[in-house]
Amino acid sequence: MDYHRGFVGGQLLVKTSVAEDEPYDIAYFFRDFEDMPPLEQKALELADGHILDVGAGTGIHSLALQKMDKKVRAIDISELSVDVMKKRGVMEASCQDFFALKDTKFDTILFLMNGIGLVETLDGFQKFFGHCRSLLNPNGQILFDSSDIIYLFEDEDGSYLINLNDKYYGEVDFQVSYNNKDGEAFPWLFIDFDNIQYLAEQNGFQAELIQKGEHFDYLARLTIKS
Repeated sequence: MDYHRGFVGGQLLVKTSVAEDEPYDIAYFFRDFEDMPPLEQKALELADGHILDVGAGTGIHSLALQKMDKKVRAIDISELSVDVMKKRGVMEASCQDFFALKDTKFDTILFLMNGIGLVETLDGFQKFFGHCRSLLNPNGQILFDSSDIIYLFEDEDGSYLINLNDKYYGEVDFQVSYNNKDGEAFPWLFIDFDNIQYLAEQNGFQAELIQKGEHFDYLARLTIKS
């Protein structure tokens, strides 16, 4: 909201349990379609029908979809984010928990900027797939991007230092700090494609690798198995 109002001096820091703190330029969350990574651009191009933008943030993806004359509903659990979206021109935006959403159907559900992290753990996918099944129209699709963060555990000899008796390496603690004020930490998930492919199969879906990014990231599509 500060940035939307013209204050550009804010300092945003992302903290996770698996990597060093990472500063972000807040302008990144206000970029246009032309400035988005190829994976995000591809996802927006593939999105069709009635679209749900989950964790829409400042509304950058919904605004891009509106410019393409596509029908999109944006949701976020942050009331302030929803306020920003509406002020920026997102036509249908609401403060809504994805897992509480019901009584409506979509042709495309978007989870961009690793929005699928809201599943939190590998075990959370059973609930996730069940809920998505209730929201998708026949032949509907889920589009998401994520990253295989195994590279964070690579040793000098090329091996990976992972405790196989511990939780999945992509299950992390996530925290955001703005101007030295820390938000509450929360669980978040980064998932490799092999695991999402297996979990989709176990839950009556199929996973398709659409495109790989430049640094262990990828775009995938999930559909209900016929």
